[in-house]
Amino acid sequence: MKIERIETLVCHARMRNWVFVKVITDQPGLVGWGEATLEWHTRSVVGAVEDLASLLIGEDPTRVEHLWQVMWRQHFWHGSGIVRATAIAGLDLALWDIAGKTLGVPCHKLWGGPVRDYVRLYSHLGGGKMESFYETPVENAGRFADLAHEAVEDGFTAFKAMAVPPTMPIEGLKPIRAATACVAAIRDAVGDDIDVMVDCHARPSPAMGLQFAKAMEPYGLYFFEEPCWPESVEGLAMINAAVSTPIATGERVTQLPAFRDLFARRACEICQLDITHCGGLTEARRVAALAESYRIALAPHNPQGPVSTAASLEFGFSQPSYIICESVHSDVPWREDVVEEGFVVDPKTRTVRPNMRPGLGISIDDNEVRKHPFQQEALQRVFYRDGSVGDW
Repeated sequence: MKIERIETLVCHARMRNWVFVKVITDQPGLVGWGEATLEWHTRSVVGAVEDLASLLIGEDPTRVEHLWQVMWRQHFWHGSGIVRATAIAGLDLALWDIAGKTLGVPCHKLWGGPVRDYVRLYSHLGGGKMESFYETPVENAGRFADLAHEAVEDGFTAFKAMAVPPTMPIEGLKPIRAATACVAAIRDAVGDDIDVMVDCHARPSPAMGLQFAKAMEPYGLYFFEEPCWPESVEGLAMINAAVSTPIATGERVTQLPAFRDLFARRACEICQLDITHCGGLTEARRVAALAESYRIALAPHNPQGPVSTAASLEFGFSQPSYIICESVHSDVPWREDVVEEGFVVDPKTRTVRPNMRPGLGISIDDNEVRKHPFQQEALQRVFYRDGSVGDW
């Protein structure tokens, strides 16, 4: 069996363009699906997939590890930059999909079989609708409470809110009190039995991140995400050591040595590796093994498209330290039109039982994808009140 050709299909899904990678073999009907979605870098990723394709055409797709090494190490530049790491991930997912289909088993059975009976999903407030999650102002605590109540009504036992505003490196109490009011309103709305996460989007400096983290400790967050830049490993470690709330990070980390540094400094309790950005399932499994040695939990970053979700779930059923799966379901109304999924979500509990179809268990409808061609993503820009540049 050989790889005959590789295609990319771009599907505009409002906030981001899903980049689907299709690896086509010389065996009739046998294809693998991957995803390499990277917001505001769509054309770069599509080009990177085309560059890497020349290394794979004519090769045996079931030599997944060998081909990963080829993609990461050859063409001189290693594959740790975000664009190339994402392109490698998309291709790697498709190769694992083919491997499972070739043997007639789901991917999680290639890695030792299921380690749990179900995976719990968590939602963004608003179900992934861009305006609700990213554009609800922290000054409107009541709206956060309403969205939290809606998530629980929708069956979720856990959800995430972006309740921390952009801040300059040092600010006073106003943003901290606004963020705390949002979290207090959320907790009052849903009670103590629901798990609440807060995403800082790496907006604060370490000093401000520490203040936000301490202010929110009384509300028993499930985790506090990206309280400062991921490059500031020392800052993350300081915050993690100073509070009892578990610190989560890792979605912007793209290579194993960087995860090693993060774990060795105890800079987090929850690793949010992104399977579509860290080099795919091949590298994610190495990161998971490393995290296990530090007893650091896994909660992969997954706000992207349906192939990313299927891959995260297959990964979750094979990893003992995987605790929860990020999911979006209301980002676009036609999401289910482009994909047929092998897993089934229980709407009452928002849990997923293991997929029993081979590979990743999904198929993409090319014709439906073509109804939503590439569009430039909406700009998301942040400037502080003095005109200087902030982090979105």
